[in-house]
Amino acid sequence: MSAPRVYVPGMSESALMTAEELLRLRLPGDKRTELIRGRLVVRDPGGARHGAVAMRLGYRIAAHVDAHDLGRVYAAETGFKIESDPDTVRAPDVSFIAKARVPAIEPLGYPSWAPDLAVEVLAHDDHPANTLEKVAHWLRAGVRFVWVVDSDKRTARVYRADGSESLLGTSDALDGEDVLPGFRCPLADLW
Repeated sequence: MSAPRVYVPGMSESALMTAEELLRLRLPGDKRTELIRGRLVVRDPGGARHGAVAMRLGYRIAAHVDAHDLGRVYAAETGFKIESDPDTVRAPDVSFIAKARVPAIEPLGYPSWAPDLAVEVLAHDDHPANTLEKVAHWLRAGVRFVWVVDSDKRTARVYRADGSESLLGTSDALDGEDVLPGFRCPLADLW
């Protein structure tokens, strides 16, 4: 199953889009968009469970980051330009950038760097192959940590830049390790 695609009036199906064109594109507000190697991907919103889990986890991360002055947390609408020519713009459900990497002035458009942590909460229409492709994109772009949270199975997978990965069960906790020092969130708290 491939990712949903959309036809954009005025663009041929073979034309590639740039990150700048994506930024100017006006689609209905209830759609999620990403750009993958110049191809626009449009998906329906994630649904209630997806949103609730993403918000609970995002809130906990933001509170921890603010309390310890660790950097900046970004919401799901934040796209990161992680590849060029053709452009790839990905938007995790929650992301974190360490304080030392946050620029004095953040760009109005898509930042051309990857976050330190990317969180993906699986939605009802996420396909495993597409999720693994997204994880690979994040890691190739320099993300140090990717958390994939599955609210259906009440599990999470942790993918690290060094190639290691862990499967967390219902009694386990997400741990920020050296990327988000001191952060711990029991998975049971997300449901």
